[in-house]
Amino acid sequence: MEKKSSKWMALLVILTAPLLYVIDIFIINMAIPGIKKGVHATDGEVQLVIAGYLLGSAAFLITGGRAGDYLGRKKVFFWGMFFFTLTSCLCGLSQTALELNITRFFQGLSSSFMVPQSIAFIQVLFTDPRERAKAIGWYGITLSIAAIIGQILGGYLVDTHFMIEGWRLIFFINLPVGIIALWAIHRYLKETPRDTGQRFDYSGALILTTGLVCLIYPLTKGREMGWPLWSIGVMLLSLFIFAFFIRNQQMKVALRKGSLIDTALFKIREFNIGLLAVLFHFMMHTAYLLMSAIYLQNGLGFTALDCGLAFILHAVLFMISSIIASRLIVRFGKWVLQAGLLIILISFLLQIGLFKPAVSPFCVTLLIGIYGLGNGLVLPFLLNIALKSVPVKFAGVAAGVFSTFQQTASALGISILGGVFYYVVSQQASSPNYLKAFDTGIAFSIICLGIVGIMLWMLPKTMEDNMEELQPEGI
Repeated sequence: MEKKSSKWMALLVILTAPLLYVIDIFIINMAIPGIKKGVHATDGEVQLVIAGYLLGSAAFLITGGRAGDYLGRKKVFFWGMFFFTLTSCLCGLSQTALELNITRFFQGLSSSFMVPQSIAFIQVLFTDPRERAKAIGWYGITLSIAAIIGQILGGYLVDTHFMIEGWRLIFFINLPVGIIALWAIHRYLKETPRDTGQRFDYSGALILTTGLVCLIYPLTKGREMGWPLWSIGVMLLSLFIFAFFIRNQQMKVALRKGSLIDTALFKIREFNIGLLAVLFHFMMHTAYLLMSAIYLQNGLGFTALDCGLAFILHAVLFMISSIIASRLIVRFGKWVLQAGLLIILISFLLQIGLFKPAVSPFCVTLLIGIYGLGNGLVLPFLLNIALKSVPVKFAGVAAGVFSTFQQTASALGISILGGVFYYVVSQQASSPNYLKAFDTGIAFSIICLGIVGIMLWMLPKTMEDNMEELQPEGI
């Protein structure tokens, strides 16, 4: 009993990493108008405050996951948390947009070394399939609840002025939480064995990082600069870099040299499908929370606090539907997730029809809440689909791959769907049309929703079938 309780205490500590990481993504949404004014930033620079953080994270997540295997997960987790807290404080001290974007990039980079350890710890600590599924479920719920906490807390802090500007508080809030987390990591987590049998793949890490930077940076900056030739060329270059990276990893696996990724992981069909579903769902989800926060404040005239409060029902209904879905999914399998996608679609269509300048705050809160109701049936269980079939020996690399897909999707959502939103806004500089921008962004989100539906359709009909088919062969 004591051993079991210690595992769940360790899980509580582990979940501080995704909690802090995701809160820091979404707390920014409420603070965008305040940050823009505080550091005199352009729309593109403010967009990069979010995307730069995601870029720093996505570029090093697989490296961070492998570092945990090579150096010990507790050690990497501790120092990742330490530098995450430190860089968060540096963000709060920034005086210019350039300073803020640089420190946000390094904050995201530090998170890439702590977040994969949390997933890997779950894979190692919970060897029983049912316990592991439950732990991963809590991980998924933590990600989404953290997003909502970020929205609400951001709205409150931005409208709060306690000796310093409210937007700076959203960064300093991580200091006390980070200190407590560091103590808990030292106290409750045990170091894992180090895999020193193979060399760390520094060249592979460099190739992958270069490819991700070449993809995400021009996507973020290209729109504001009118898509210069260099931005198109760099994005095309990233495709060749990714192809070279895959070939490089295959050769290292065949020669039994240290590789960043064991490509045998991608022979698991459901893992690949799950990653694609996660990719498009997080693109849609991250972009929606950004666009709705900007539209509510700049288009409908909500205060930052009122905007944050509009997401409370979202959080409540998400929690309720997640709990209900955890029981229904054993019986009805992927149909539960598809029902959630349908509810999200209904919410989106109603928002396009009703989110007009005269809309009531009650209607706004209700429709955002319906979105949360549907999302609670989908998002936590996409994570289960992606990781359920992964053997323990792939724990570190699978954690890094999964987290990279998730955060790359968020960065792509901000860069592509958010870029579409800001493009429509910029078409009328004297009188920005936020309503048209929001409707256009939602339309593109619906396309992503459809792709997620297709990915789910390709999976086995029930969770029992899934458990049988997810047994990898030859691994």
